[in-house]
Amino acid sequence: MDFSDISERGLVLLGCGKMGSAMLAGWLKGGLDPQSVTVIAPRPSDWVKSTGVRINAPLPAAPAVVLLAVKPQKMGEALPQLAALGNGHTLFLSVAAGLTLAKYEAILGEKTPIVRAMPNTPSAIGRGITAICGNAMTQDADLRIAEGLLGAIGQVVRLESEGQMDAVTAVSGSGPAYVFHLIETLAAAGVSQGLPAELAMTLAKATVGGAGQLAEDSPEDPAQLRVNVTSPGGTTAAALAVLMDEAQGFPALLERAVKAAADRGRELGA
Repeated sequence: MDFSDISERGLVLLGCGKMGSAMLAGWLKGGLDPQSVTVIAPRPSDWVKSTGVRINAPLPAAPAVVLLAVKPQKMGEALPQLAALGNGHTLFLSVAAGLTLAKYEAILGEKTPIVRAMPNTPSAIGRGITAICGNAMTQDADLRIAEGLLGAIGQVVRLESEGQMDAVTAVSGSGPAYVFHLIETLAAAGVSQGLPAELAMTLAKATVGGAGQLAEDSPEDPAQLRVNVTSPGGTTAAALAVLMDEAQGFPALLERAVKAAADRGRELGA
Protein backbone atom coordinates (compact mmCIF):
# COMPACT_ATOMS: atom_id res chain seq x y z
CA MET A 1 0.00 0.00 0.00
CA ASP A 2 1.13 3.55 -0.74
CA PHE A 3 1.28 5.32 2.64
CA SER A 4 2.40 8.70 1.26
CA ASP A 5 -0.85 10.59 1.95
CA ILE A 6 -1.18 9.01 5.38
CA SER A 7 2.45 9.75 6.22
CA GLU A 8 1.89 13.38 5.26
CA ARG A 9 -1.48 13.97 6.95
CA GLY A 10 -1.40 11.33 9.68
CA LEU A 11 -3.53 8.43 10.87
CA VAL A 12 -5.42 8.30 14.17
CA LEU A 13 -6.00 4.88 15.73
CA LEU A 14 -8.73 5.07 18.38
CA GLY A 15 -8.31 1.93 20.48
CA CYS A 16 -5.37 -0.43 20.28
CA GLY A 17 -6.38 -3.81 21.66
CA LYS A 18 -5.79 -7.08 19.82
CA MET A 19 -7.37 -5.95 16.55
CA GLY A 20 -5.86 -2.49 16.58
CA SER A 21 -2.42 -3.85 17.47
CA ALA A 22 -2.60 -6.46 14.70
CA MET A 23 -3.38 -3.76 12.14
CA LEU A 24 -0.71 -1.43 13.48
CA ALA A 25 1.90 -4.19 13.28
CA GLY A 26 0.98 -4.82 9.64
CA TRP A 27 1.16 -1.14 8.72
CA LEU A 28 4.54 -0.64 10.33
CA LYS A 29 5.85 -3.78 8.67
CA GLY A 30 4.56 -2.37 5.37
CA GLY A 31 6.60 0.81 5.81
CA LEU A 32 4.27 3.30 7.50
CA ASP A 33 6.21 5.92 9.47
CA PRO A 34 5.44 5.37 13.19
CA GLN A 35 5.44 9.11 13.79
CA SER A 36 2.52 9.53 11.39
CA VAL A 37 0.33 7.38 13.68
CA THR A 38 -1.42 8.79 16.74
CA VAL A 39 -2.78 6.07 19.04
CA ILE A 40 -5.53 7.04 21.46
CA ALA A 41 -5.76 4.38 24.17
CA PRO A 42 -6.17 4.63 27.95
CA ARG A 43 -3.80 1.74 28.65
CA PRO A 44 -1.45 1.18 25.70
CA SER A 45 0.52 -2.06 25.85
CA ASP A 46 4.27 -2.21 26.23
CA TRP A 47 4.46 -3.34 22.61
CA VAL A 48 2.58 -0.25 21.39
CA LYS A 49 4.90 1.94 23.46
CA SER A 50 7.90 0.28 21.82
CA THR A 51 6.80 1.01 18.24
CA GLY A 52 7.60 4.72 18.21
CA VAL A 53 4.04 5.83 17.41
CA ARG A 54 2.58 8.93 19.05
CA ILE A 55 0.49 7.91 22.06
CA ASN A 56 -2.33 10.05 23.46
CA ALA A 57 -0.77 13.07 21.78
CA PRO A 58 -2.57 16.06 20.20
CA LEU A 59 -4.43 15.02 17.05
CA PRO A 60 -3.43 16.14 13.56
CA ALA A 61 -5.59 18.98 12.24
CA ALA A 62 -6.97 16.93 9.33
CA PRO A 63 -5.68 13.34 9.37
CA ALA A 64 -6.06 11.19 6.29
CA VAL A 65 -7.77 8.42 8.26
CA VAL A 66 -9.31 7.87 11.67
CA LEU A 67 -9.60 4.18 12.41
CA LEU A 68 -12.14 3.33 15.10
CA ALA A 69 -11.14 0.15 16.92
CA VAL A 70 -12.78 0.52 20.33
CA LYS A 71 -15.50 -1.83 21.54
CA PRO A 72 -19.02 -0.90 20.33
CA GLN A 73 -20.25 -0.17 23.85
CA LYS A 74 -17.47 2.39 24.31
CA MET A 75 -18.02 4.15 20.99
CA GLY A 76 -20.68 6.49 22.38
CA GLU A 77 -18.22 8.13 24.77
CA ALA A 78 -15.14 7.86 22.55
CA LEU A 79 -16.47 9.16 19.23
CA PRO A 80 -17.59 12.68 20.24
CA GLN A 81 -13.99 13.66 20.95
CA LEU A 82 -13.34 13.20 17.22
CA ALA A 83 -16.49 14.94 15.96
CA ALA A 84 -14.52 18.06 15.02
CA LEU A 85 -12.78 16.01 12.30
CA GLY A 86 -16.10 15.15 10.65
CA ASN A 87 -17.67 16.79 7.58
CA GLY A 88 -14.23 17.16 6.04
CA HIS A 89 -11.71 15.15 4.07
CA THR A 90 -10.84 12.71 6.85
CA LEU A 91 -11.94 9.13 6.18
CA PHE A 92 -13.45 7.38 9.19
CA LEU A 93 -12.99 3.60 9.14
CA SER A 94 -14.73 1.55 11.84
CA VAL A 95 -14.12 -2.08 12.77
CA ALA A 96 -16.68 -2.00 15.61
CA ALA A 97 -19.53 -4.50 15.24
CA GLY A 98 -23.19 -3.57 15.14
CA LEU A 99 -23.01 0.20 14.68
CA THR A 100 -24.62 1.44 11.48
CA LEU A 101 -23.34 4.11 9.12
CA ALA A 102 -26.33 6.28 10.12
CA LYS A 103 -25.25 6.19 13.76
CA TYR A 104 -21.77 7.38 12.85
CA GLU A 105 -23.20 10.12 10.64
CA ALA A 106 -25.38 11.33 13.52
CA ILE A 107 -22.23 12.13 15.52
CA LEU A 108 -19.66 12.93 12.81
CA GLY A 109 -21.93 14.64 10.28
CA GLU A 110 -23.58 13.36 7.12
CA LYS A 111 -20.86 14.82 4.90
CA THR A 112 -18.22 12.63 6.53
CA PRO A 113 -16.82 9.77 4.42
CA ILE A 114 -17.31 6.65 6.55
CA VAL A 115 -16.44 3.02 5.86
CA ARG A 116 -17.91 0.31 8.06
CA ALA A 117 -15.92 -2.92 8.30
CA MET A 118 -16.63 -6.35 9.79
CA PRO A 119 -13.42 -8.29 10.49
CA ASN A 120 -13.22 -11.57 12.37
CA THR A 121 -10.96 -12.93 15.09
CA PRO A 122 -8.43 -14.74 12.85
CA SER A 123 -7.44 -11.20 11.86
CA ALA A 124 -5.33 -11.21 15.03
CA ILE A 125 -2.92 -13.59 13.27
CA GLY A 126 -3.25 -12.04 9.81
CA ARG A 127 -5.67 -14.73 8.58
CA GLY A 128 -8.95 -12.85 8.84
CA ILE A 129 -11.50 -11.76 6.30
CA THR A 130 -13.14 -8.35 6.46
CA ALA A 131 -16.22 -7.10 4.64
CA ILE A 132 -16.57 -3.36 4.01
CA CYS A 133 -19.19 -0.89 2.86
CA GLY A 134 -19.25 2.89 2.71
CA ASN A 135 -21.77 5.69 3.10
CA ALA A 136 -22.90 8.06 0.34
CA MET A 137 -19.87 10.33 0.84
CA THR A 138 -17.41 7.49 0.31
CA GLN A 139 -15.52 7.47 -2.97
CA ASP A 140 -13.79 4.52 -4.62
CA ALA A 141 -10.47 5.96 -3.47
CA ASP A 142 -11.69 5.77 0.13
CA LEU A 143 -12.62 2.12 -0.28
CA ARG A 144 -9.19 1.39 -1.75
CA ILE A 145 -7.56 3.04 1.28
CA ALA A 146 -9.73 0.93 3.57
CA GLU A 147 -8.82 -2.21 1.64
CA GLY A 148 -5.13 -1.36 1.89
CA LEU A 149 -5.25 -0.76 5.64
CA LEU A 150 -7.41 -3.79 6.41
CA GLY A 151 -5.30 -5.95 4.11
CA ALA A 152 -2.75 -5.99 6.94
CA ILE A 153 -4.96 -8.50 8.79
CA GLY A 154 -6.21 -10.70 5.93
CA GLN A 155 -8.56 -10.69 2.96
CA VAL A 156 -10.98 -7.83 2.25
CA VAL A 157 -14.25 -7.99 0.31
CA ARG A 158 -16.66 -5.19 -0.66
CA LEU A 159 -20.39 -5.44 -0.02
CA GLU A 160 -23.04 -4.22 -2.42
CA SER A 161 -24.92 -2.54 0.43
CA GLU A 162 -24.92 -2.16 4.20
CA GLY A 163 -27.97 -4.41 4.28
CA GLN A 164 -25.66 -7.39 3.75
CA MET A 165 -23.64 -6.65 6.88
CA ASP A 166 -25.82 -8.63 9.30
CA ALA A 167 -25.49 -11.73 7.13
CA VAL A 168 -21.73 -11.21 6.91
CA THR A 169 -21.58 -10.89 10.69
CA ALA A 170 -23.52 -14.14 11.05
CA VAL A 171 -21.27 -16.05 8.62
CA SER A 172 -17.72 -14.76 9.00
CA GLY A 173 -17.89 -12.49 12.04
CA SER A 174 -19.46 -15.07 14.35
CA GLY A 175 -18.30 -18.01 12.23
CA PRO A 176 -14.99 -18.68 14.02
CA ALA A 177 -16.98 -19.49 17.18
CA TYR A 178 -18.93 -22.10 15.23
CA VAL A 179 -15.67 -23.69 14.08
CA PHE A 180 -14.19 -23.60 17.60
CA HIS A 181 -17.30 -25.39 18.85
CA LEU A 182 -16.92 -27.95 16.06
CA ILE A 183 -13.39 -28.64 17.32
CA GLU A 184 -14.71 -29.01 20.87
CA THR A 185 -17.46 -31.42 19.90
CA LEU A 186 -15.31 -33.41 17.45
CA ALA A 187 -12.73 -33.96 20.19
CA ALA A 188 -15.44 -34.92 22.69
CA ALA A 189 -16.83 -37.44 20.20
CA GLY A 190 -13.34 -38.92 19.86
CA VAL A 191 -13.12 -39.30 23.63
CA SER A 192 -16.48 -41.10 23.63
CA GLN A 193 -14.97 -43.59 21.16
CA GLY A 194 -12.02 -44.33 23.45
CA LEU A 195 -9.35 -41.72 22.64
CA PRO A 196 -7.44 -39.89 25.39
CA ALA A 197 -8.74 -36.31 25.70
CA GLU A 198 -5.43 -34.65 24.79
CA LEU A 199 -4.94 -36.82 21.71
CA ALA A 200 -8.55 -36.28 20.60
CA MET A 201 -8.13 -32.49 20.84
CA THR A 202 -4.83 -32.59 18.93
CA LEU A 203 -6.47 -34.60 16.16
CA ALA A 204 -9.54 -32.32 16.03
CA LYS A 205 -7.54 -29.08 15.90
CA ALA A 206 -5.19 -30.32 13.18
CA THR A 207 -8.01 -31.82 11.13
CA VAL A 208 -10.14 -28.66 11.12
CA GLY A 209 -7.15 -26.39 10.57
CA GLY A 210 -5.76 -28.51 7.74
CA ALA A 211 -9.12 -28.96 6.05
CA GLY A 212 -9.74 -25.21 6.18
CA GLN A 213 -6.37 -24.51 4.60
CA LEU A 214 -7.01 -27.11 1.91
CA ALA A 215 -10.41 -25.57 1.15
CA GLU A 216 -8.78 -22.14 0.73
CA ASP A 217 -5.85 -23.34 -1.37
CA SER A 218 -7.52 -25.94 -3.60
CA PRO A 219 -8.95 -24.99 -7.01
CA GLU A 220 -11.77 -27.47 -6.28
CA ASP A 221 -14.82 -26.29 -4.33
CA PRO A 222 -15.62 -27.73 -0.88
CA ALA A 223 -18.35 -29.97 -2.27
CA GLN A 224 -15.85 -31.69 -4.58
CA LEU A 225 -13.26 -31.93 -1.81
CA ARG A 226 -15.89 -33.68 0.30
CA VAL A 227 -16.59 -36.13 -2.52
CA ASN A 228 -12.85 -36.78 -2.90
CA VAL A 229 -12.63 -37.93 0.74
CA THR A 230 -15.79 -40.06 0.63
CA SER A 231 -15.53 -43.66 -0.54
CA PRO A 232 -18.92 -45.25 -1.31
CA GLY A 233 -20.02 -47.37 1.60
CA GLY A 234 -17.02 -46.33 3.71
CA THR A 235 -16.56 -44.72 7.10
CA THR A 236 -16.82 -41.12 5.85
CA ALA A 237 -20.03 -41.92 3.97
CA ALA A 238 -21.52 -43.36 7.15
CA ALA A 239 -20.74 -40.18 9.09
CA LEU A 240 -21.96 -37.89 6.31
CA ALA A 241 -25.29 -39.69 6.19
CA VAL A 242 -25.83 -38.30 9.69
CA LEU A 243 -24.28 -34.86 9.18
CA MET A 244 -26.03 -34.19 5.86
CA ASP A 245 -29.48 -35.24 7.03
CA GLU A 246 -31.80 -32.46 5.81
CA ALA A 247 -33.89 -32.37 8.97
CA GLN A 248 -31.31 -32.84 11.74
CA GLY A 249 -27.87 -32.46 10.15
CA PHE A 250 -25.61 -29.54 9.32
CA PRO A 251 -27.81 -27.97 6.60
CA ALA A 252 -30.78 -27.30 8.88
CA LEU A 253 -28.70 -26.65 12.00
CA LEU A 254 -26.39 -24.07 10.41
CA GLU A 255 -29.24 -22.35 8.61
CA ARG A 256 -30.98 -21.86 11.97
CA ALA A 257 -27.77 -20.77 13.67
CA VAL A 258 -26.80 -18.22 11.02
CA LYS A 259 -30.36 -16.86 10.90
CA ALA A 260 -30.35 -16.44 14.69
CA ALA A 261 -27.07 -14.51 14.53
CA ALA A 262 -28.27 -12.32 11.65
CA ASP A 263 -31.58 -11.59 13.39
CA ARG A 264 -29.73 -10.60 16.55
CA GLY A 265 -27.45 -8.35 14.54
CA ARG A 266 -30.46 -6.54 13.10
CA GLU A 267 -31.89 -6.09 16.61
CA LEU A 268 -28.62 -4.65 17.93
CA GLY A 269 -28.29 -2.30 14.98
CA ALA A 270 -31.84 -0.98 15.20
